[in-house]
Amino acid sequence: MTRGYGNEKRNMNIKITYNWLLEYLQTDADPYEIQKYLSLCGPSIERVEKMDDDFVFDIEITSNRVDSASVFGIAQECAAILPTFGKKAILKINTLERYTFKEIHGDSARHDVELEIKILGDNLASRVSAVVLSNIEIGESPQFMKDRLAMCDTKSINNVVDISNYLMLALGQPNHTFDYDKIKDHTLSIRESKKGEKVKTLDEKVIELPGGDIVIEDGSGNLTDLAGIMGGYDSMVTSATKNVLLLLETYDPAKIRKTSMTTGQRTVAATYFEKGLDPQRIEPTLAYGVELLEKYCGGQIVSRVIDVYPKPVKPKIISVSVMNIETLIGAPIETATMREILENLGFSVTVHGGEIEVTVPSYRAADIEVWQDIAEEVARMYGYHNLKSIVQSTRSQNRNTAQENYDKYELRAKYFLKHAGLCEVYNYSMISKKMIEKFGFDPKDHLKLQNTISQNIEYMRIHLVPSLVENILQNKGKRDDLSFFEIAKTYKKRVGDLPEETRYLAIATNQSYSWLKGVLAGLFKELNIDEYSFGEVEKNDDICAFELDFEELIESARPIPSYRPINPYSVVKLDLTYTTDPKHLFENIKSKAFKVSPLLLSVDVISTFKNKVTLRFEFAAKDRNITEKEAKEELEKIKELV
Repeated sequence: MTRGYGNEKRNMNIKITYNWLLEYLQTDADPYEIQKYLSLCGPSIERVEKMDDDFVFDIEITSNRVDSASVFGIAQECAAILPTFGKKAILKINTLERYTFKEIHGDSARHDVELEIKILGDNLASRVSAVVLSNIEIGESPQFMKDRLAMCDTKSINNVVDISNYLMLALGQPNHTFDYDKIKDHTLSIRESKKGEKVKTLDEKVIELPGGDIVIEDGSGNLTDLAGIMGGYDSMVTSATKNVLLLLETYDPAKIRKTSMTTGQRTVAATYFEKGLDPQRIEPTLAYGVELLEKYCGGQIVSRVIDVYPKPVKPKIISVSVMNIETLIGAPIETATMREILENLGFSVTVHGGEIEVTVPSYRAADIEVWQDIAEEVARMYGYHNLKSIVQSTRSQNRNTAQENYDKYELRAKYFLKHAGLCEVYNYSMISKKMIEKFGFDPKDHLKLQNTISQNIEYMRIHLVPSLVENILQNKGKRDDLSFFEIAKTYKKRVGDLPEETRYLAIATNQSYSWLKGVLAGLFKELNIDEYSFGEVEKNDDICAFELDFEELIESARPIPSYRPINPYSVVKLDLTYTTDPKHLFENIKSKAFKVSPLLLSVDVISTFKNKVTLRFEFAAKDRNITEKEAKEELEKIKELV
C-alpha cells in the first residue's frame, strides 16, 4: 500500500540531514555550528543526532514560517544567517529559479495522452499543476534516497512514492502521484464534498465527510482524493502501475484545517497545507519531480503540463522609514546593513533617502504584512543577543477602580474555593448541540458558530453548569470526591448586535447538596454578604451544581464585615431536631422563623443523621434579659412550621 501524502505527524517539526543540506548549501559550518547559529536567529534546531556518516537535524518550524519547512528552506536561512557569524554560506542552486516548466517540457515534448483538470468553485485551490509520465518502472529507490527518508522518519515504499515524499521534504511542497490509467475519462475535478459522501483513503479507511471539504473526483464521479490530506485508495500507485500522474496544488488552508480536524485525519501534508503554501513553488517542485521520475523510474512525459492558475500572486511592496525600524528595535542600524540583511533573505530592496521600499518574495507573502514585520526580520538577523539590555522607564497608569475591585474579589473568591477543596477548571466557551439538549435548553437560544472545526464546540455557552457536569463525568472513578468550579463569561444572543457577555460562577460536585450549600455559605461570608438565600439545585447523575451571576455577587460584596454591636443581654440557646422533608428546607424554616419570632438572633445546623436534622436557635432581646420560658414559647411558634 502506498501513502502519497506521508505519515502522520501532529506538530510542525521537520527532520533533514546535513549531507542533504549540503546539496543546496556551500558552507564551512559544521552541524553543531549550524544548530547554534540558526537557533539564535531563525528556526530552532532542537537536536542534532549523528547517524552513520551523516547528521540529522530535528527542527521546530513556527506556524508562520512554513516556507522554511524543507531542506531548501533551511538552506535559505543558513545562507542568510551563517555569514553574520563569520561562517561561509552560499546557495549552490536556487531551486525556485533552476527548475521550470520550460526546463522539463520544451517545445518537443510528446502529447500522447489527454488530461483535463477543473476547479469547480471559488477559493478551493489557488493553483493546480499536473503532468503524466509513461513507461514507469516500479521498484526500489536508490540507496541514498531510502537512507535519507529513513533518517527523516519516512518509510521507503517504492521509487514513485518515495520520490513524492522526497520532494515534500526537499522543497516543502506536498504532492500526489496517481495511477493515470485508473482515472476515469482522464478528468479530475476539484470541488466541495456533499454531506455524507464517503471516500476510501490510501490507508483503507472509509471516511464519511461532513460536507464542504475539498475533494477530487474523476470523470465518473468517483472520489479519488481527500485533497490536501490523503489520496484515494482506488487511484493509488501499485507494482502494476505504468503511467503516473504527478499532481501539485495549493488549497484553501482553512478548509484543509477544518477537514483534518473534523475527520481526525492528521497527516504531514495537512500540516503544510493548513498553514498556507506559496503557489509559486508549484512550478519548480513539479519540474524537479519530473526530473526524479525520469531518472529513477524511467518515466517519459506524455502529456502537456496542466497549470490552472486563475489569480497569479502579485508582488507585495511595503515601505518603511529607517527611523521607524531603529525606534522599534531600539538600536542604531545602518541603512546599508538593513539592506544587506533583507536582500540575503530574498527581499528586493530600494532605498530612497530615509525610506526603504521592500518587495516581498512570494514565499513570504503570507508572513510579511506590515512594516513591523520588516523590522522584525532586521532585528532577528541583526541578532536579539546583540541588542543592549536596557530596562525601559516605567510610568504608573490609573486603573479603573471598578475593575480593580472586581479583580480583587475574583481572586479572593478563587482562593476561598480552592481552600474549600474545589479545583478550578477552564472550559471552552463553546459546547455541542447534544450537551445543550441534554440539559433541557434550546439550541435556538444559543449563538451558533459559522465555521466551527468540530460539532463539540458549535454553540456559545449561556450556562456554565453543563460543561462542569461533563468534567465530573469525565473524571468519574479517578477519585471519590470531585468538586470543580469555573468563573467565566456566558454569551447571550442579541438580535442585530454582539452577544451580551456576563461573567458567572458555577460549581459542580458529586458530594451532597448540604456540602455544596455550606461551601456557598462560606463564600458569602468570605465576601461579607449577609443577606442571601438558596434556591433549588440542579441534579444530574448524582451531581449537584450551582450557578450565579458573579458580577451581581461582586456588587454585593464588601471589603469588611458589617458592624454589629454586641448584645449586652443574656442569650438563650435551644435545639430542635426534626425529620427532613422537601417542604421543610432549612432556608424556608430559617426565613419563616425570623418572621414569627422577634426574639430570634440566629439559627444554624448543628448536626445531621440520616433523615434527622438538628438546629440550634439563639434568642435574646435588645432591651432586657429574657427567661428560658420566653425562649421556649418562641421555639413553640417555630415548631408549628415543622
